Amino acid sequence: MDIFLFCLFLAATFGAGATGALFPTGEWYKSLNKPTWVPPDWVFPVAWTSIYLLIAFAGARVAVLDGNAYAMAFWGLQIAFNTLWTPVFFGLRHLKASLPVMACLWLAVAGATITHFQLDFWAGLAFVPYLAWVTVAAALNLAMFRLNPDQKPLQLQNL
Repeated sequence: MDIFLFCLFLAATFGAGATGALFPTGEWYKSLNKPTWVPPDWVFPVAWTSIYLLIAFAGARVAVLDGNAYAMAFWGLQIAFNTLWTPVFFGLRHLKASLPVMACLWLAVAGATITHFQLDFWAGLAFVPYLAWVTVAAALNLAMFRLNPDQKPLQLQNL
């Protein structure tokens, strides 16, 4: 595995993860009704850090292989939807609009998992925890939308 490629993929993942710092959970999130099975707060940074390391590893392994076009396209697509979800959910506080973003993220991660497995067993395996986590996150996103039907999105002021 090329360490420089790994660092590039890692930079992309942590760039996506930086949206968490730009749009923190805050009091709004704490005030929402949540399902009883929501993970404790400390699980989220541990899970995302682990996932970002794994998918950077996967991307670096597959980037140098012949026939990687679909895998790299899905890798790019998943990181784009990953980056988009946080500002929609936490920034705009738009529970409903975050659902199609999450659905696209899930499909992109599933596509990345399959196409990475087709090229390299270890790269595909590295995406499995991500697919599991996004499945839980999608269920959590849907549950929070259903548990907070009166929640209105943040109204942005005209400039």
